[in-house]
Amino acid sequence: MLFSRCPSSSRARQCFHALKLIKRDCLPSLHTAGWASTAAVPRITTHYTIHPRDKDKRWEGINMERFAEEADVVIVGGGPAGLSAAIRLKQLAAEQGKEIRVCLVEKASQIGAHTLSGACLEPRSLEELFPDWKERGAPLHTPVTEDKFGILTKKSRIPVPILPGLPMVNHGNYIVRLGHFVRWLGEQAEALGVELYPGYAAAEVLFHEDGSVKGIATNDVGIQKDGAPKATFERGLELHAKVTVFAEGCHGHLAKQLYTKYNLREKCQPQSYGIGLKESIPKLTFPGGLLIGCSPGLMNVPKIKGTHTAMKSGILASEAIFSQLTNENLQSKTIGLDVQEYEENLKKSWVWKELYSVRNIRPSCHSMLGVYGGMIYTGIFYWLLRGKEPWTLKHPGSDFAQLKPAKDCTPIEYPKPDGKISFDLLSSVALSGTNHEHDQPAHLTLKDDSIPVSRNLAVFDGPEQRFCPAGVYEYIPLETGEGSRLQINAQNCVHCKTCDIKDPSQNINWVVPEGGGGPAYNGM
Repeated sequence: MLFSRCPSSSRARQCFHALKLIKRDCLPSLHTAGWASTAAVPRITTHYTIHPRDKDKRWEGINMERFAEEADVVIVGGGPAGLSAAIRLKQLAAEQGKEIRVCLVEKASQIGAHTLSGACLEPRSLEELFPDWKERGAPLHTPVTEDKFGILTKKSRIPVPILPGLPMVNHGNYIVRLGHFVRWLGEQAEALGVELYPGYAAAEVLFHEDGSVKGIATNDVGIQKDGAPKATFERGLELHAKVTVFAEGCHGHLAKQLYTKYNLREKCQPQSYGIGLKESIPKLTFPGGLLIGCSPGLMNVPKIKGTHTAMKSGILASEAIFSQLTNENLQSKTIGLDVQEYEENLKKSWVWKELYSVRNIRPSCHSMLGVYGGMIYTGIFYWLLRGKEPWTLKHPGSDFAQLKPAKDCTPIEYPKPDGKISFDLLSSVALSGTNHEHDQPAHLTLKDDSIPVSRNLAVFDGPEQRFCPAGVYEYIPLETGEGSRLQINAQNCVHCKTCDIKDPSQNINWVVPEGGGGPAYNGM
């Protein structure tokens, strides 16, 4: 049968589900500790993605076999896009009386624990997914009643009128805690039969021999911070699927690999970020998989909204996937299905029309016009032409390339936090509940351990210690008293990936830590 599950050993299935229960109910207590290079341990990076284990004698004789599970669709990421995709797949299967196995993996310990946003939600996609969302108890309790927009100066606020039709108008939207909304979506997905696996971090993309995506593997657990195996070492699990949906959110670490392998960014501008916000859309489909949500950058910048577009992309992706799975006339040239219909349908939808109409707004602020000129541009051209101007502005380049050498800049003296209006980084990190197993290799890996001091500190005065919002990176004096070294406090990482984005040497590569680690946002 089309939707019959591929055979797998009962042992593999029992192991997979037993580990899920263990992760859910018996997560080990988490501790904090810094991990840095020292005279005794000169390497900063000990992660196996940088130092392969097949060349490490400590790994000789270790069983590296992985159990494998088969599904029809695997979704990486339990945010609004991933959960909407999972829900829509199960809705379509129920409507047509089909059996389809949908598995969703999420690196957070609970669905919603890594989602932080005091969002203003446009309910358009939610109404498509669940027309009866109010009866279902969706946590949308605060409708927008008034909009105010202003420019803040050092001593005053300049009000700016929001004209009807501008994207900043929020009439009909709701103020929500996005983490709570995501948790509710997770409950709806599970009720429909989606298999949710929180606490499982997708660490590797698997490929068929023909180059199409085969699925993903979760990360290994039980590795010491020096890279050696613990007695409790467990190999990750493989999840194979006909289609793998990547809904990792901003700057997904697996999506980065896919951009390179399939040259998905060949015809688009570099993405521009504001700690988690981005635009410039790549090719969305490739053999065996596709990208949805904030992973490819489906955010409406002037609206400051991306949840509704992310959800709609998940809905459209699932409809295209289901069509491909059930229509025998739609044959794929590769083992992993190439669902090109998804991108075609997205370009015909209101999502594409909406994003195209605002395509010039963010680049205008990066042009010679500057921020204020960009605001005037938005007011004139969007309000009058609705994005129909016959030109498209371009970004000046990647964000990491915009950093100037320290010698060309004037140091900024920031006043100490007063604990009332301004706060220090570590106190804020503590509020996030961020924690990781301390005895594991730092997931903030360096391609070359010498670059931070020899280039980043020497040329740019160590920008890592300033752009990280969680104080993960520190330059501290060497024990010998001569020079400095980089210390990485990986246990403080809030998974924003700013370091991976902004490092001027592109030497930092963010990879997933053990599943269940990271922030534990709850109503922040």
